[in-house]
This record gives sequence, C-alpha cells and structure tokens, in this order.
Amino acid sequence: MAGHSKWANIKRQKAVVDAKKGRTFTQWSRAIIVAARSGVSDPAGNFQLRTAIEKAKAAGLPNENIERAITKGAGTLLGDASSLEAIRYEGYGPGGVAILVEALTDNRNRTAADLRAAFSKNGGNLGETGCVSWMFSQKGVCTVEGIVDEEQLLEASLEGGAESYEMTEEQTAEVFTEVVNLENLSQTLKEKGFKVTDAELCWIPSNNVEVTDPDQARSLLKLIDTLEGLDDVQSVTANFEMPEQLMAVMI
Repeated sequence: MAGHSKWANIKRQKAVVDAKKGRTFTQWSRAIIVAARSGVSDPAGNFQLRTAIEKAKAAGLPNENIERAITKGAGTLLGDASSLEAIRYEGYGPGGVAILVEALTDNRNRTAADLRAAFSKNGGNLGETGCVSWMFSQKGVCTVEGIVDEEQLLEASLEGGAESYEMTEEQTAEVFTEVVNLENLSQTLKEKGFKVTDAELCWIPSNNVEVTDPDQARSLLKLIDTLEGLDDVQSVTANFEMPEQLMAVMI
C-alpha cells in the first residue's frame, strides 16, 4: 500500500495551505445528504453518515446545516437530494500523472465542463471512463495517531480484519482493509484504545509517477487545488511522488 502512503504524505504537506481554503459547506452538505440517502438517517446506525457528520463538524459546518442535510437525504425535506448522483471522473495531469476525481452532482454537464476546463488550463486532460482507474484499487483506510506500541497495533489490526498497515510518520499509521470491513476495523481499533482520526474509502495507486521538475510540480499541484476547489468535487487522488524539498518550495 506504499503508493497510498506517499499520496497521503503529500496531502498532509498540502494541508497547511488547504486548511486556509477549506472545503465548501456545499461539499460537506452533499456528502451528508448522500450518506443519509444511502442508509438510515440515524447516524448511530449509519457509519457513512456518522463519519460524514464528524468530518463536517471538524470543518466548522454549522449544526443547522448538518440537520438540514440529513433531512434532505432522508427525503423529508424538499431539496436536491434525489437528483444528486455520485460520479467518478478520470484524467491525466502534467507528466502523465493519473488522477481520479469523485464528485456529487445534480448536473452532469456542468460538472464535466468544469472538470474539463480545470484539466485543460493546468496542463492535463479529462479522459474517458476507465482510462486510469485500472491503476487504482479501492480500500478502507483507518488513520491511527498516537501509537506507542506497534505490536499492539498489529494485534488490534489483525483482530479487526485488516490486510496490512503502514507507519506514515512517527506514531501515525494507516491501516488498510476491504471496503466492506471499514466500520468493523474502525470500531475494533477504538475498542483497543487506539485514536482513530479518520476512516474513509480511498483509491490506492498500484504505481507512481515521480515528479521532480519544478514547473511540472507547480502545474500539477495547481491542477489538484483547482479540482478540489470545485463544489461538485468530493475527493481527488493522484499517483505521483514528489521530493519533500520540492513540495516545500511549491506550497
């Protein structure tokens, strides 16, 4: 799973800048709407919804917005919940970097046009479905912080049905599992006393493109920032490696 950890490290290095912009309230609300629509509207019985609410609260989404989004998703409030659909877009960034974009939209044409413009203006191109997805596999990933004993983490991860784990930095690890086992793994780790700071579905690249040219790096990061700034976009994943020194200069 090394490919994902490299991408995760890049995301963490970008976090200082990204946090200043933040995801829009629209993005968080849509994630809650879809989560509520896909299962029960009670967070206690819907892991996806519970996770979306936790992330939204951490990002500062007001409680009234959260409640309204849950109500829309449950179908008890008129709104755009029924028209929202999840779509995955694929394309290439500068240097042939593969990029997956997951979106929630009520207008496919608008979203595709926005993405196409973002790619073309930043040295990339939006591709056809399947052009890069074969390079990725979807997994459940739990981020665990404050790890003191790695052996205990290993034991708890195995008990929770994990496939593997990887230390991404001191006292922080990512634990990988099958998509359907994410909730069980997260719960097991918490019961064993571990601090699970995130539990999400991620796309793991099977190979990576090394980016060392400053101009290429600048264009690539600008493309990712532009994509992440679109209201319809929920997540962006790419398969590149970048030296820490270069990343530090770029951001």
